[in-house]
Amino acid sequence: MCGVGTQLHQAIPGFDDSIGPQDSDFSASGLKAPSLIRLGYLAVLPEARLLGSIGALSPQRHHRLLERLAAYLIVVGERA
Repeated sequence: MCGVGTQLHQAIPGFDDSIGPQDSDFSASGLKAPSLIRLGYLAVLPEARLLGSIGALSPQRHHRLLERLAAYLIVVGERA
């Protein structure tokens, strides 16, 4: 799970993803204001702590986010 917040000025260009009313999947997301999906703020939670979902992202955005995260992890892994 990654963090989502409304402080758009914290975006890491080319890594985080902003979503707002101009995006086709914004209404389905359940978000109320333009937001930033922060790939650098990851959390692992037990399923029992998840109370449900507020919405969904488009498959295209989800895929884009996974590709960015995977590319970052590969680079970090190569440096280790």
